[in-house]
Amino acid sequence: MASTTFSSDPFPLYDTVPPIMEIMMDDSYVSPSHHNSSSSLYVFSILRDGLSYLAVCPGEISPLLIIEFLHRIADTFVDYFGSPADDNAIKDNFSTVYQLLEEMCDYGWPLTTEPNALQAMIRPPTVMTKLQSVVTGGSNAIMSDALPSGTISTMPWRTANVKHTNNEIYIDIIEEIDAVLDVNGAVISYDLSGFIQAQSHLSGIPDLLLTFNEPQVIDDCSFHPCVRYTRFEKDRCLSFVPPDGNFQLMRYRVKPTALTSGFSPPIVCTPQVMYGNPTSNSSRPTSTLTAPSATTTTSNVGEMTGKFVLNVFARHMSSLIYSASKRGTLILEDVIVTIPFPKVVKTVELNVSIGHVLFDEVGKVAKWTIGNLDEKKRPQLTGSIVLNSDKRPENHPPLSLSWKIPLGSWSGLTVNGMSLTGESYKPYKGVRNIAKSGRYQIRCS
Repeated sequence: MASTTFSSDPFPLYDTVPPIMEIMMDDSYVSPSHHNSSSSLYVFSILRDGLSYLAVCPGEISPLLIIEFLHRIADTFVDYFGSPADDNAIKDNFSTVYQLLEEMCDYGWPLTTEPNALQAMIRPPTVMTKLQSVVTGGSNAIMSDALPSGTISTMPWRTANVKHTNNEIYIDIIEEIDAVLDVNGAVISYDLSGFIQAQSHLSGIPDLLLTFNEPQVIDDCSFHPCVRYTRFEKDRCLSFVPPDGNFQLMRYRVKPTALTSGFSPPIVCTPQVMYGNPTSNSSRPTSTLTAPSATTTTSNVGEMTGKFVLNVFARHMSSLIYSASKRGTLILEDVIVTIPFPKVVKTVELNVSIGHVLFDEVGKVAKWTIGNLDEKKRPQLTGSIVLNSDKRPENHPPLSLSWKIPLGSWSGLTVNGMSLTGESYKPYKGVRNIAKSGRYQIRCS
C-alpha cells in the first residue's frame, strides 16, 4: 500500500495508475526452474482513501477476482479502523493489519473475507487494547483461540446465537452517476450504477424479503452470498438471511432507458483558464529591507503567468426523483471540487468566496471544499498561476466534483416492502435513498 496526497479524495486525477499493469521481467531475475514459464508479472491496483492497494500475480488470473479481493481488504480496514482508513490508521494499527492479511489471504489465495468471521478471530482495536499494547509493549491485535462459529455453520456470513436488545435494520439505496461534462455544462457521456447498503441488528436467524416498486430498472447485478439468486431471477425481489452489522446487499447498474428525459446535471461548474505573455522581473526594483507581502508573486525571467476563474452553482434537478415528503428544493451536501494543474505550474494563489481551498505544491492539485450548496448560492474561485517555463500547457486536466443529495434517486428505485419471517419480534425498519456523484469530471477550456 502506498500513500498519496489528499487522502479524503477517492478519485484524484493526477498521476493516475491503471488498474492492471503487465511488467516484463528481465531473464536475470527469473530463476532457472521458471525459464519455461511466463516472464511477466501482473500488478493489480485500486485506490481507496488515499491508499494504493497493490497485488502482484506471477501469471494470468481473473482480474475481477483480484480487484474484488483488494476492495474487500479496504472494506475490512474501514470496519476495523473507521472511515477514512488512511495511512494514519494503518500506521496506528499495523499489527492488526498484519493479522488481518494473514487470515484473509492463504498461500496467495483469498480465504476468509466475511467481517463476522474475521471479528470472531481478530477483535477490533479498542482504547483498552491500545493502552494494553503500550504498557506491555506487545501487539494490540487480540487473537481468539476459539474457532469462529460462522465457519462451522451453513451460513458463514452470520454469527450464531446473535442477540440484540433493540431489533432494527436500515437500508440505504445509493445511486452514483459517472459523467463527463464540457466547459459549458453540456453532458458528453454518463453512466448510472447503484448499490444497496444495509445495517442489520436482528436477533436469531431472521429471514427477510425485500420488494421494490421499480425492479425493471435493475441491470447487471451482483449480490452478497446471503441472497437467494433464484428467487430474484423469478420474482425480482431479494430473499436473504442478513449478516449481523454493516454489509453491502447488492450492486447493480441502471438501464439507460431508466432516465427517459436524459441526465440533467444538478450542479454546473464553468472553469476558465487564461495564460498571458512571459514576464520578466529583471527591471523590477528589489529591496532587502522589506519582506514581500503574501499577495506578491515574484517571477523569474521567461516565466509565464495565468489566471484561473471557476464558478459553481446548483440548478433545478429535473432528472431526480425524490420523496414526496421532501418539500422545497433539494440541497447538495459535501460539495468538493478537485482542481489538478499541469506539472509545468510553479505555484498557484487561490481565493474563494465560499468555503476554503487548499493547494498541494507536490501534486499540483487544489481542493476546494464548498460544503452545502443550493440554488441561491454562487460560489466563485479566482486565482493567479505562475508557470516554470514560457510555454503554455497544451491542455488543462479535467476537474473532479463530488457531492451527494439525500432522499434523491436517479432511477426511482425504492423499497416497496420488507417482511420478516422465522422470528416473532417486529423490528424497526428504516429505508432511504441517496443520489451522489461517482467519477464526475468537468473539462476545462
